[in-house]
Amino acid sequence: RMKIRDKILIQKYYLNVFNGIFLALGLMLLTFGLWLFFDRNNLFSVLFSSGENQLVAYISCMLLGIGSVITFTSAVGFLGSVKEIKCLLVTYMSVQILVFVTQMAISVLIFVKKEEVHNQWNNRIDEVISEYGNESLAEQEPVWNILNAVQHNMECCGRYNVTQWERNKNKEKHTQIPCSCIKSSLKKWFCDVPRDSTYSMGCEEYLNTWFENNVLILTAITISLLITQILLITLTGQLFRNIRKNNIWPNE
Repeated sequence: RMKIRDKILIQKYYLNVFNGIFLALGLMLLTFGLWLFFDRNNLFSVLFSSGENQLVAYISCMLLGIGSVITFTSAVGFLGSVKEIKCLLVTYMSVQILVFVTQMAISVLIFVKKEEVHNQWNNRIDEVISEYGNESLAEQEPVWNILNAVQHNMECCGRYNVTQWERNKNKEKHTQIPCSCIKSSLKKWFCDVPRDSTYSMGCEEYLNTWFENNVLILTAITISLLITQILLITLTGQLFRNIRKNNIWPNE
């Protein structure tokens, strides 16, 4: 029969291993949140952090909050297991359960709201195309520059195709299109070019792939966290029970 002390040592080892994985995943969430909050060179942040739409700010704060709590909780768990402090282990397990429930609620919310966010994403891109080049909206130039970069680098034009630019009313001529829709290095918003010389493919496929990949990464991190937390809650409960037994019957 294995002694209680040996069980404690094994449980401490596995608890610290999974706690390390938990910390790494939490830091990923923290990094993801910081990237969304501070990087103004990614399309999602620029599209949804201007005007009344503060979707990026909400998502960033949520990720930063969860990431910070996970980092703090990991430190408490590590200290509690190494020093065998029962009150820290109880705190660790309680916070783990709270974070687990919160993440489950957020995961359900993401699943329910994903289509709505995707529709907002497409509508916002259409709005940017309509506003593009408007001299009275100079504060929107960073958004236009990123849209130009997407069209130029991916060799696409408009969200679904070049005809979408017909709805833009800021051109000098109706036939003009953005210079980024052709192989051009001109630093102008619009160029006079024949329609058949523009990129024929729309950018929707590339934009949707970018959106789906980021949602997939976030979902994978969340699922990994949930699985790790189930293991951590179980191990912490067993470790706490064995430490208490060892204090009562130290020779067993």
